Amino acid sequence: MTGPPTAPRPYVLLSCATSIDGYIDDATDERLLLSNDADLDRVDAVRADCDAILVGAGTVRRDDPRLLVRCDRRRAERLARGLPASPIRVTVTGCGDLDPAARFFTVGDTERIVYSASGGVEKTRHRLGELATVIDAGDPLDLVRMLADLADRGVRRLLVEGGAVMHGQFLAAGLADELHLVVAPFFVGDRRAPRFVGEGSFPWHPGRRARVLEARQIGDVVLTRYALSERCEPG
Repeated sequence: MTGPPTAPRPYVLLSCATSIDGYIDDATDERLLLSNDADLDRVDAVRADCDAILVGAGTVRRDDPRLLVRCDRRRAERLARGLPASPIRVTVTGCGDLDPAARFFTVGDTERIVYSASGGVEKTRHRLGELATVIDAGDPLDLVRMLADLADRGVRRLLVEGGAVMHGQFLAAGLADELHLVVAPFFVGDRRAPRFVGEGSFPWHPGRRARVLEARQIGDVVLTRYALSERCEPG
């Protein structure tokens, strides 16, 4: 694929932090902190400007994220605009192996949506009950179909926060409009640890480079913003 599909879909922004050698975590059971307070505040501002935040089921299981806007002022500003305090939370699963006690489903009153491959829909609905809206996204799971459904639900701006598989799928399918990549000033150096993306065929290569929108130091990390489609917003 050489460009984004023409089907209606939200503006898709990918956000990721890595080590210098491209790892998004280490091989221990503890979550590796790659960012710093100033950059986490920047990410919070990005979240506040989005209609939905998406992570893969693996990230829900491994990191148990809340995916909430943390700043009280930003939450209040969203409420004043008639929006929920935090964006819709979205995850994607192939088999329905999700823990209903995860913070994704239990913290806050934000709407939660789970897109499941057809074979896992019944199991997912049984496990989650009223905790989330479970939607059949095809077999195999179709990201274009999922994005079209999100657009139908009023989602105009989608933030994808991981993990590696989810980022890789959006990138390989040409479904990303923008990438925020933060690099922390250290190495992980362990091939057992997950990288930003694995092997794949991506639309950006030596003959078709992504466009750099911004490179900025934030404390001890560096943020680079890449334009990945013609829809990419310069600001």
